[in-house]
Amino acid sequence: MALLDVSDITVRFGGIVALDGLSFDIDEGQICGLIGPNGAGKTTMFNVLSRVYHANEGTVDFDGHDLLAVPAHGIAKIGVARTFQNLALWPGMTVLENVMVGAHTHSKQNFLSAALRIGTRADERRLKSRAWEILAELDLIDMAHHPAAGLPFGTLKRIELARALAAEPRLLLLDEPANGLTHGEVESLGELISNLRDTHSLTVLLVEHHMALVMSVSEKVVVMNFGSKIAEGTPSEIQQHPEVIEAYLGSGA
Repeated sequence: MALLDVSDITVRFGGIVALDGLSFDIDEGQICGLIGPNGAGKTTMFNVLSRVYHANEGTVDFDGHDLLAVPAHGIAKIGVARTFQNLALWPGMTVLENVMVGAHTHSKQNFLSAALRIGTRADERRLKSRAWEILAELDLIDMAHHPAAGLPFGTLKRIELARALAAEPRLLLLDEPANGLTHGEVESLGELISNLRDTHSLTVLLVEHHMALVMSVSEKVVVMNFGSKIAEGTPSEIQQHPEVIEAYLGSGA
């Protein structure tokens, strides 16, 4: 059964059509790769799902929620979290503090209790405990109290993933997580994504240019070109699809 159902999404920027009637769905527990050449509209679709961009037409249903009616600050509370193509960490904060930002989605505090500091220590201990668990899972314990600034790029990618997991999402949006990683780091990332899907009962939408990664971890692949879907299927079906081959390699004429 589909956890995410994207139907006829169109996004226009002035006279430019960035997404043109895009439709696809993702079953609960599935890893779905969203691929396409540069400028195909993948990041635009991500930004619609994370409520950064407004869709001119179409609907997005997430587990019975009208996702397009949810403000950007509210998507984490209904179970959607994302990472970013360009890192969005706080360099001056420690690794632990960065991860705790994600965990604060599940804080029990409201404006009044926080202002009066009622139960804030217990809540903070609970969120910190959750962050420590995720740091251990992603092998980040040794650098928990180190500022994010100056850490290796591959480590920063894992920290951002840890922060997203701390929000306890049902749908995890990964925006080019392999960007800038070494070959060995990419292999490890593929194993990590599959393991996290299983251990955290996640559904994953993966936007990625690294085709070996996409094809190795995805059960379903959606291919875009010029804002539209040109193919959808299993990795083996997509690799043999003539329109996909042409979009990536050209017709050769």
